[in-house]
Amino acid sequence: MSLSAEALYKMSDVELLAAYVEARRQFVEKKFTRDTHRARLTWIKAKMFVGSSGGVTERNMAIDVSEEFARKGQELREMTRDLDLLKVDVDIIAIVIRFRGAPAPADAHGEDAVEGDPEREGHRVAASD
Repeated sequence: MSLSAEALYKMSDVELLAAYVEARRQFVEKKFTRDTHRARLTWIKAKMFVGSSGGVTERNMAIDVSEEFARKGQELREMTRDLDLLKVDVDIIAIVIRFRGAPAPADAHGEDAVEGDPEREGHRVAASD
């Protein structure tokens, strides 16, 4: 979205809620696309690992230096960045809604929140294992 916080605050309640719903829809759609891409990348990595010869370290190094894998990894990082920007938009709209005195939308911190992203919480998950 390209709306400023001031423009959001000047919107009517109906327009603000519509903007929130649209931003959430875009966020969920992009998150699904990014997660699908991440799973596809993991599958490619597993196929490359099984299809190559040598020890575990040699196989992992071959995958890490693969140009195709590096390009797809970069695409995934760009998708994650775009997703983060959309999440900021959603959060700003939710802040404006709360600032007006309305309770926060029910799904503002639901299961599809970026905070639950394993890519960002890998160190916490590994520590709990």
